[in-house]
Amino acid sequence: MFETLKKATLDKIFVLMAEYANDPRDGKIDLGVGVYKDPKGVTPVMSSVKKAEQRILDSAKTKTYKGVVGNKEFSAAIVDLALGGVVENKRIRCVNGAGGTGALSILMNVLGRARPKGRIFISDPSWPNHWPMAELAGLTPVYYPYFDHAKRLVDFDKMMGTLNTLTSDDIVLLHGCCHNPTGASLTNAQWDEVVESLKRTGAFPLVDLAYLGFGDGLEADAYGVRKVVSSVPESMVAFSASKNFGLYRERAGVAIAIARDSDSADVVSSQMQNVIRATISQTPDHGAEIVRVILEDKELRAEWEAELTEMRERMKRLRVKLADAIRQRSNSKDFDFIAEHTGMFSLLGLPEDVVTKLKLDDAIYMINDSRINVAGIPEDRIGELADKMLAAIR
Repeated sequence: MFETLKKATLDKIFVLMAEYANDPRDGKIDLGVGVYKDPKGVTPVMSSVKKAEQRILDSAKTKTYKGVVGNKEFSAAIVDLALGGVVENKRIRCVNGAGGTGALSILMNVLGRARPKGRIFISDPSWPNHWPMAELAGLTPVYYPYFDHAKRLVDFDKMMGTLNTLTSDDIVLLHGCCHNPTGASLTNAQWDEVVESLKRTGAFPLVDLAYLGFGDGLEADAYGVRKVVSSVPESMVAFSASKNFGLYRERAGVAIAIARDSDSADVVSSQMQNVIRATISQTPDHGAEIVRVILEDKELRAEWEAELTEMRERMKRLRVKLADAIRQRSNSKDFDFIAEHTGMFSLLGLPEDVVTKLKLDDAIYMINDSRINVAGIPEDRIGELADKMLAAIR
């Protein structure tokens, strides 16, 4: 049986993780893996999460199934957090997903049933998993221009030049905030233009909301997704609690579908549940219940928001410090964009041979396209990092 198979290509992020783990050098720096790290280089369990887990442990009476749709209260809390009441609840249906990726997979599979081999437009560049997930769901992925590699900014004119040509049979995948991998996100005015284009063309928006709260704050980061779902008759949103709640391994996500009316929403819900039943049968609940407990408790929610603010402000501070350090050493503004970008990532624009040199010579690890995880920057070694980056470029 297995002789017909060929070895699959491993995800470059996981290859990099293995290389970093096996590197014996002291002082190595991991800027690759997309997880938040505190000043000690640890991905912490948030205090609010620990308290919620303790409550769950103390009060739990069963581990039985929650049902195919998952934790309904978790979904409702996320809809309130992300959408803020801009859409009537009767038009919204949700199921839990195994993380944001699981939520996105559910939604893409439903779209693949609605439009077999339909085109789904994905930003160039994008999270590498978007493309194979779309293919696996029976969709046809196509890139739309997004990033100006010379200016390190959103190439909005080219982006809109493509989006304005779409049809009502097309799907467009949008990063809700904190674009991965570039860090260059849409402004509110640009979101307004995107929505006007969607209204004209009838293209279907699918919003990947993986970093809510990591950019400019919960309300500010929700502008785009709320503008989209409140302006078009049909849309979908994949929400992840991995980053903003630090629940990476717990796999907590919500697949949100907004339909024209309640009857249509019921049809979409049945399809989402069918996808879950035919794949993993039930979604995990521990992470979902943690988030539910936090968001439904006034004190825990305030504590979580304070922790989230601390994480966000630390990443902003690291951006500014690295950009300043490079500017001071090079007398150039070439890397000022690092401070201007938002979220966890920035795409530095380094050639692959420079990225390899930094890894081999200096034990500085980043994705081969030079995407860095800003949270991985050691604050007490920013000057050293800037020196080694500039030396590798020269």
